[in-house]
Amino acid sequence: MKSQVKTKPAEDDRKLVPLLAEYGKIRAKQLGSSIKKNKLSYLFIAPYCLLFILFYLVPVLTSIGLSFTYFNVLEPPRFVGWKNYVDLFFADEIFLTAVKNTFLFAVITGPVGYFLALFIAWMINDIKRPKVRAFLTLIFYAPTISGQAYVVWKYIFSSDVYGLANGWLMKLGITFGAKLWFEDATYIMPILIVVILWMSMGTGFLSFIAGLQNVDRSLYEAGYMDGIKNRFQELWYITLPAMKEQLMFGAVMTITSSFAIHDQLAALAGFPSVNYAAHTVVSHLVDYGTIRFEMGYASAIATLLFMVMILCNKLVQSFLRRVGR
Repeated sequence: MKSQVKTKPAEDDRKLVPLLAEYGKIRAKQLGSSIKKNKLSYLFIAPYCLLFILFYLVPVLTSIGLSFTYFNVLEPPRFVGWKNYVDLFFADEIFLTAVKNTFLFAVITGPVGYFLALFIAWMINDIKRPKVRAFLTLIFYAPTISGQAYVVWKYIFSSDVYGLANGWLMKLGITFGAKLWFEDATYIMPILIVVILWMSMGTGFLSFIAGLQNVDRSLYEAGYMDGIKNRFQELWYITLPAMKEQLMFGAVMTITSSFAIHDQLAALAGFPSVNYAAHTVVSHLVDYGTIRFEMGYASAIATLLFMVMILCNKLVQSFLRRVGR
């Protein structure tokens, strides 16, 4: 009796293999017939699929593979297993500092920038005159499209008496000498957080504007008949559920940008910054990938960052799906 019980799962598995093979053949035939039937549609999406595979999928898979190697560009990759990941967490103190800074930027600038963009888009959408609405949208979006917008902040927080911040503080009698804003680790992080928030009105902000303008106005009339009493109830029960796609897109773009901060920080605080106060995971990746050319180590950093961004995106999307339920 015991032998029969032990062998039954194995027998079931052997029976299951032909069924799975047959199912695979059926699915392959269905896919082939679908391609033949809709060949024009597949032809149109073929360029995108090709570009996606070549410039997104292949690089990601290559980076994951290189993360298990030592690769200095000049020599062939040498497999080292989990060594790069172990070194990152147990032998690289600067990486841990970069992780702390990155999560600090992401936790503050991500949610604050997201809700700030949504709130400003909501306020702009209430303006009745289209030209004024378009002008204000451009004003808030301009810092993002201007690649040198941080120059303004470099001038404001210049570390001499000619900087606007130092000039105002000295004129008001608060200080009696110029503060070294980007040479003092105490000031670097707060200033950079303000700068990143100022530049956070990006593509997500435009998607919010588009989503708000496309909400069906009849929903508001029906909502007030059903008991909606104020603008915030209108926003929560009608507006946000009607623009879930834009909220999802804005969340993905905000998370991606908040974890990928580097260029603005390097331009303002230097690279590397004082005491690594503005050193992020992307800064660490740039350091090992483009300066030291330790591509295996850099690939391990990129892979970890990729995994964390996917996880955060999934968590935020699962939260946004509950809006308006």
